Amino acid sequence: MSASAGQKRRVVSGMRPTGQLHLGNYHGALVNWLGLQGRYECFFFVADWHALTTGYEDTATFKANTREVVIDWLGAGLDPNACTIFVQSRVPEHAELHLILSMVTPVSWLERVPTYKDQMAQLKDRDLSTYGFLGYPLLQSADILMYRPAYVPVGEDQVAHVEITREIARRFNNVCGREPDFAARVAGAAAKLGTDGAAQYLDLRRQYQEHGNTEALARARALIESGRKLTVEDRERLLGGLAGGGRAILPEPEVMLTKAPKVPGLDGRKMSKSYDNTIRLREDPASVEKKLKAMQTDPARVRRSDPGDPEKCPVWDLHKIYSSPETQAWVQAGCRSAGIGCLECKKPLVDAVLAELAPIRERAKVYEAEPARVAEILDSGCRRAREVARETMLEVRAAVGLDY
Repeated sequence: MSASAGQKRRVVSGMRPTGQLHLGNYHGALVNWLGLQGRYECFFFVADWHALTTGYEDTATFKANTREVVIDWLGAGLDPNACTIFVQSRVPEHAELHLILSMVTPVSWLERVPTYKDQMAQLKDRDLSTYGFLGYPLLQSADILMYRPAYVPVGEDQVAHVEITREIARRFNNVCGREPDFAARVAGAAAKLGTDGAAQYLDLRRQYQEHGNTEALARARALIESGRKLTVEDRERLLGGLAGGGRAILPEPEVMLTKAPKVPGLDGRKMSKSYDNTIRLREDPASVEKKLKAMQTDPARVRRSDPGDPEKCPVWDLHKIYSSPETQAWVQAGCRSAGIGCLECKKPLVDAVLAELAPIRERAKVYEAEPARVAEILDSGCRRAREVARETMLEVRAAVGLDY
């Protein structure tokens, strides 16, 4: 839903329920979420239906894993008073929108999603020849479009998922957003911008439709956002009018590129539970210290007296996240000259990681001891998410002629 002037713009994101989170999850997503929750109207969900797309044969851990993920979110600092935290499957409207979108989405669009073939190759031990696996990008699009957000925060490797969401929204709007008197309704909505505003809208629309002027498109969208007298339906019609198709029932979200530092696992590969090379957010301090001290380093440093190259050492990637410029310079000089040993190099890193995890672990303990409190937070979040989802589905059903 387009935000009215003065309202916070929406952001939507989610994670699969994989159990307790690790440093890769924290720096890859949670740190960014923490920065968004005060500036935007945020919806963060546990994507349990998505877990079924690759793990439908064994669902015994889903409930426990969902609870663990939420506890880690709360421990990391997500505030249920500042954002909406919910479980995907407890908002059944997601499944309904997924079904409706599946009626207008070409199969070829799903087959060309980069991660489809990649995961088919990587997960050869699983039977992924299911519609659920083929259609998971469409379910992801439904998850996003349900809340009609302004932005979807993703890393560069996930931009393709937002792009297909935009394409699906555009197709749905063009197929289902047509109204018999659409042009007259657009003109009526434009009139609410005032005489000058209406003229400006029409001029910018002409520049975009006739000349493909993307700057004019951006200015027209900004003009629509600034219209204080516009209703949600007015905004959607004006946005749809820019493309010349129909009312934008499901507005196209923008990509919000987020910086995610490379977090190496203990063996140098990407930190991942599937590699068993992680440091969990609530892991015991002694275990964290032991793991970091044993972490793989530059293989060229066989002996203490051998010089090394930090760029070939996964420990260096952690230093880039946790250490000050002064400490990083000390590591570079000491490693290359063999002036410091690997354990010595790791010492400030151990201290920094433990210092970061300590408050997360302490906050999480409160929720571990009070499962009813976690359940209450999810109940409240699911209610809030369903309220918004119902609003969206009322308009979607009307657009496809199912508003009995």
